[in-house]
Amino acid sequence: MRTDRFTFAGESLQAGERAHFELPAGRLPSGTELHLPIEVVNGAGAGPTVWLSGAVHGDEVVGVEIIRQVLELIDERTLSGVVVAAPVVNVFGFVTESRYLPDRRDLNRSFPGSARGPLASRLARTFVDEVLSICDFGIDFHAGSDDRTNLAQLRGDMEDAETRRIALAFAPPVIVHAKTIPGSLRHTAVKLNKRVLLFEGGEPRRFSLAAVDAGVAGTLRALQALSMIDSAPPAPLEPTLESGKTRWVRAPRGGIFRLECALGDRVRKGQRIGIITGPAGRGGEKVKASAHGLVLGHAVNPLVHLGDGLVHIAEVREAASGS
Repeated sequence: MRTDRFTFAGESLQAGERAHFELPAGRLPSGTELHLPIEVVNGAGAGPTVWLSGAVHGDEVVGVEIIRQVLELIDERTLSGVVVAAPVVNVFGFVTESRYLPDRRDLNRSFPGSARGPLASRLARTFVDEVLSICDFGIDFHAGSDDRTNLAQLRGDMEDAETRRIALAFAPPVIVHAKTIPGSLRHTAVKLNKRVLLFEGGEPRRFSLAAVDAGVAGTLRALQALSMIDSAPPAPLEPTLESGKTRWVRAPRGGIFRLECALGDRVRKGQRIGIITGPAGRGGEKVKASAHGLVLGHAVNPLVHLGDGLVHIAEVREAASGS
């Protein structure tokens, strides 16, 4: 927790000051330089240092818009603590609208990285050294992958009391207790004794409005819960639900999938939630819910193959304030 000046990338910011940084990330084959854009907001008062990261997967742009709006709404003159915002972490995937880096590596399986490793590993190492190492808490923003869309949700270690407290303050529709995946940003953060929440919402290559609105309002509520800002939007009237178990309903055959449910719908085991037919629509095979629960995500591309994930169902209960 800093008390006055804050140093980032070798530069010192006074209390109540914000600055833009561009960390060298590499070059394209054309020789064009790419940089990791960072906005640092050093509040006038003392408080924690929080990072906000988006586009770790380059095509998941919802976090870019969430972070932009949050930066517009916080005021360094009244902020307590520091916000380190990295709206585009995977700059290579971002410019090509790809989840991956040019070598097809997944940045979110490359942490903590190495300064002498492949491109993904080097980019991960830069983020760990320059951002993660100096922060106390973070929110990492993601969207659905592979032509899927997600209901706004938070994932994290809900057995940790402080992580749970901030997640409940964020007040998304659903919080999911999820283990960390080795190689992910969240896994590395936990290993470094940082608390982190992973936001999921919307679909790739889109500013999904419902997800953006939930992400912006929730982030402001999280900052308020950390005593960094004085006010934030009120929590939704609907209670936050909690899940410890989710499952995908997969395609029983290839064909054209016609979805018959929506994000946030409650479904019952055995309920018809779609149908797969051929192009002419004859015959077809019903798709049924495999459990009672809430529709957490679903495919948006109607063309499916055997085994594709079609509908993601979360078994839910109303979240309690205690652990």
